[in-house]
Amino acid sequence: MDWGRAKNVLIYAFLLLNLVLGYQLWNDLREQADSNPDLTSLESSTQKVMESKRIKVLAQIPSDSPQLRKISYRFVDGQQSHKVTDLPVPVDSKLIFTPKELANALKQSLPDIGNYRYDEWAGNENVFVLHPLVDGKWPLFKINLELHYANQKIVSYRQDMIEINESADEKEQQVLSASKALGNLIENFLPEGSVVTSIELGYYGQVFDSDADLPASPAWRFLLESGEEYYVQGISGDVISPNTKESKE
Repeated sequence: MDWGRAKNVLIYAFLLLNLVLGYQLWNDLREQADSNPDLTSLESSTQKVMESKRIKVLAQIPSDSPQLRKISYRFVDGQQSHKVTDLPVPVDSKLIFTPKELANALKQSLPDIGNYRYDEWAGNENVFVLHPLVDGKWPLFKINLELHYANQKIVSYRQDMIEINESADEKEQQVLSASKALGNLIENFLPEGSVVTSIELGYYGQVFDSDADLPASPAWRFLLESGEEYYVQGISGDVISPNTKESKE
């Protein structure tokens, strides 16, 4: 046996193994860094309150604070729909949809589904929930398109039919940053032991049956592990908790 050659083969094999292990370690560290939110955008006083109240933030804190305007919308039939419509042909469901896949699968029955976004935090074991988009980007929370499924197939849907009005008289205004909105919640509203699992910017308006236009404002939605939700209006800074139906400053 050529021991010199065998020795070189072993050396190269160990080097290759070290490279593979090193890459795997680097990849794991990168994924861990991506999954851990950066809390440095929060004030030091807020971080101290987090520690004292044992509050955790598992969601990434968005850094953007765009300029948006208030809008209004109305229900086409004067009220939220309670009608469930069966699909002519059930559609195979998936746990995770890309927007394109979802639109292609249901566009014949729901031609406007391309202007909706799937909300992974809403719904339940039998319902997917989507929200209509303002300007093709910002979800209008609380206005729903529900996809009902059974036996791994989407079999029916319920849709709130609305018309969105973006008045030219409304001026765009800078939206409050997510870190400031979160800081206010942590210091003044969130109970001890809260765990924030989702932070998203969209539009929020009070929902009630009416033929009149209903106002909606840009708002940050904060979801807790407990299932509670809080909205912080992006322009006024008011805090709305649908859990208690109260609005606070």
